[in-house]
Amino acid sequence: MKILISADMEGATGVTWPADVLPGTPQWERCRVMFTSDVNAAVQGFFDGGADEVLVNEAHWTMRNLLLERLDERVQLLTGRHKALSMVEGVQHGDVDGIAFVGYHAGAGMEGVLAHTYLANQITGVWLNDVRASEGLLNAHVAAEYGVPVVLFTGDDVACEDALGYAPGALKVAVKDHVSRYAAVCRPPARTAAEIRAAAKEAAALAVRHEPRSHGPFTIVVEFDAEHLAMAVTVVPGVSRIGERKVAYTGATMYESIRAFKAITTIASAAVEEEYG
Repeated sequence: MKILISADMEGATGVTWPADVLPGTPQWERCRVMFTSDVNAAVQGFFDGGADEVLVNEAHWTMRNLLLERLDERVQLLTGRHKALSMVEGVQHGDVDGIAFVGYHAGAGMEGVLAHTYLANQITGVWLNDVRASEGLLNAHVAAEYGVPVVLFTGDDVACEDALGYAPGALKVAVKDHVSRYAAVCRPPARTAAEIRAAAKEAAALAVRHEPRSHGPFTIVVEFDAEHLAMAVTVVPGVSRIGERKVAYTGATMYESIRAFKAITTIASAAVEEEYG
């Protein structure tokens, strides 16, 4: 049994505000330890449950945040940027039986600690076939195309509630309770590590590949906080403006759709100016 862990940081234990997740800050250095603790607990739990192999794909920011030297020696870590499937890189090779979303968060425009979708501020909403989409929902559809079920989810309580919509069977661990975008009631890492490990052990039984399935075509709508960003991303073939700050495109598969979404967010990020956005 092979498990893929997609590890994001905003939904990690103790994380509540931007400096906690921005590489290079003292708070980021501190929170890297708790982020690594969450991931390590999931790794250990999956091995407890019978996994033969666990691959962790770094999914936050520079994708160089986890402390490899603190991870279980049985794990492998995929770290660094520029990967074909970004946050769920590794799911496409036909050898993964289950995927875990660890440290995930709610989507842009939703309640939730550090809620966003790919870009921290510039995107105010994303919809997939008319359903408001978080990163988890988008990535779950990608995994489904390769026959891989989501078996474990960790994040704040709001993100766990969101995951009920796209991964109802997955085990869920809330490591903190949302108060505002920058505040939460947090559990200590010793407690969350124990809860994540226990859930991952149980979730291992859910790691059973199914027939690849796609419910395409997929229409994705992206709303920005400024009209010039909507204009900028129309350089991507197939992307058109449907409003002053909204664009839309349709992909036949989720593979195509998530790669187009990555292109859109990369261009939008490059089009942001200091102070005025």
